[in-house]
Amino acid sequence: MHVHAAPTGAGSSRTQSVLRFSLVATLAYVVITFVAGLRAHSLALLSESGHNVSDFLALLLSFVAVYFQSRPATHSKTFGYQRAGVLAAFVNAATLIVISIWIGIEAVHRLSAPVAVQPKLMMVVAAAGVVMNGVIAALLWGVARDVNMRSAFLHMAGDTLSTAAVIAGGAGILFTGRNWIDPVLSLVIAALILWTSTGIVRETLNILLEGTPRGVTLNEIRSGMEDVEGVLNVHDLHVWSLGSNSHALACHVCIADIPPSESACILVNLNHVLRDHFAIQHSTIQFEHEGCEELHGCVVPIEEMSSPVAHSHHGHAH
Repeated sequence: MHVHAAPTGAGSSRTQSVLRFSLVATLAYVVITFVAGLRAHSLALLSESGHNVSDFLALLLSFVAVYFQSRPATHSKTFGYQRAGVLAAFVNAATLIVISIWIGIEAVHRLSAPVAVQPKLMMVVAAAGVVMNGVIAALLWGVARDVNMRSAFLHMAGDTLSTAAVIAGGAGILFTGRNWIDPVLSLVIAALILWTSTGIVRETLNILLEGTPRGVTLNEIRSGMEDVEGVLNVHDLHVWSLGSNSHALACHVCIADIPPSESACILVNLNHVLRDHFAIQHSTIQFEHEGCEELHGCVVPIEEMSSPVAHSHHGHAH
């Protein structure tokens, strides 16, 4: 039997409105920081411009992902487009890792050949960035319900902190005249970008490779299911993520040799445990009444393994 999750499009309209505003504001700030970075000869501001370009792309990908996630399942896409947001988050984070490496290389080069910067212009532009990024981050936090939107939020929250650091760096250069502060600040920004991005890459790769969801323990799920009255054992258990907040399960459950009408209550109780205790809304459970052994992903009754003739598996599927 299959138990399906509700559509993921709830609240997508508000999320798209937040993303539209964020896209316009971010694009405007990219232009401002790039021009100001050239005028002020500041690698930190140019780094911020590059970082915000990646943020613009991240927000754009998230916007497209939210649109696709709200679309219903079809005959060709039976799970819908729940992984569109996961894929967008992976691309965003991977892009940021590349950008952080580039910033680090440029910063090291600047340390060996310092360039005079204009700290006052740095500080003014960075102050505007703190306000803009802070507002966008706050808006995204209100709609950050999955890894896609959480990655977009982390982008903007990281920008808020790094832009605030640019203000501090500009003040340091203004009062001390030490231009090496600018590339050192860029290295700090690059490290911040790298740290936030690698976590998202790990999480999204785990989902895309259909790994066991974060925070889910198979032994706990198996024990919870085997505590249901009428269940003899649970095996061939698989749990994976459809999206960052949507998990699926498939397994074989051994029960007594009883008619399907009598096993219905067992199935109801199993789905109750999965839904209420483990937040698994989509489950495929196959009932069996014989022991079996797994062979390369297939399940064969133990007493039939010695026979050269293939047999269909005994039991009934729900």
